[in-house]
Amino acid sequence: MNFQDLLNYEILGNTALRWLIALVVAVLVFTLLRIIRRIFRGRINRLAQRSAVYFDDLITGLLSTTRSFFFFGLALYVGSTLLEFDEGVSRLINQGITLLLLAQAALWGNYAIRRSIEYYSSREDSSSSTRTTLSAINFIARLVLFSLLILFALDNLGINITTLVAGLGVTSIAVALAVQNILGDLFSSLSIVIDKPFEIGDFIVIGEFSGTVENIGLRSTRLRSLSGEQLVFANNDMMVSRIRNYKRMQERRIAFTLGVTYDTPTEKLKMIPEIIKNAIENQGSTRFDRSHFSTFADFSLNFETVYYMLKPDYALYMDTQQAINLELLERFGEEGIEFAFPTQTLYLQGNLLQSPASSLQA
Repeated sequence: MNFQDLLNYEILGNTALRWLIALVVAVLVFTLLRIIRRIFRGRINRLAQRSAVYFDDLITGLLSTTRSFFFFGLALYVGSTLLEFDEGVSRLINQGITLLLLAQAALWGNYAIRRSIEYYSSREDSSSSTRTTLSAINFIARLVLFSLLILFALDNLGINITTLVAGLGVTSIAVALAVQNILGDLFSSLSIVIDKPFEIGDFIVIGEFSGTVENIGLRSTRLRSLSGEQLVFANNDMMVSRIRNYKRMQERRIAFTLGVTYDTPTEKLKMIPEIIKNAIENQGSTRFDRSHFSTFADFSLNFETVYYMLKPDYALYMDTQQAINLELLERFGEEGIEFAFPTQTLYLQGNLLQSPASSLQA
């Protein structure tokens, strides 16, 4: 058999020459894909070293998890397009490349989930409760990923998954109805972690209850009240409630009213707003807003004052307000201004009644 006859020798309906060409193309594609991965990975690695962006590291990791068997399979598939096969062989090739893609997708998805969880867990603002919730997210995300990939793989192999999906759907509905409260709390926990309406250490008010957040779990959130007891709320209840988060305050607005007696001279009344302003501005971390003679009350002339604490700390606010009050007492005493207190003054006007003098006559 000469060389020409060898090239024309048929294997599975294709000549040896076509097989040789397909093999060369497959080798070239495999080599090219590996070179492209190396170039991209090197450039993105250099970019990631100069940048703190999480996305760069994620892309680098995804390129690293792209296995050589994936490139090998793609190269063989490209080479097979140059050959002619019957329907059965073509179907096997398509099934094989699909399973290969699903296997690589499993590696990509698993890495992306793991890397994302590690990134958010390692952040400085990440707490133990956040890491616990992220672990639950990690489990759920991987369960969903591999479940979908398995279903796609079974469908690719020609297995009818309609009945299986329907059965899983009915089972999922039954399970969801049975544990709907737990699932509601679980998804509320995810919402708290992602949206962050409050965090551990925040002082919050929910309705008539208030306290410092101690723990954010998968099902409940625990607060420590000012009186010392622990308050436990279901996460679902937390998400449907109106929450006042005092730790997120940037400034604290304070309004107070003081009253002086009605017999205070007008000149003294005009001095009071300036006295109050000086008392507030003499304190640190304050910003004076206004002070006005606002009301003729039943037993006092009222002055309304508003100022801002530049720091939201409650203890600092109380110390500052105490210092302001003491200074106002001192300044009012110096000026002879009297604070009013609930009194009533009755003005009585009496008439002197005299009886006419009577004389006795003898």
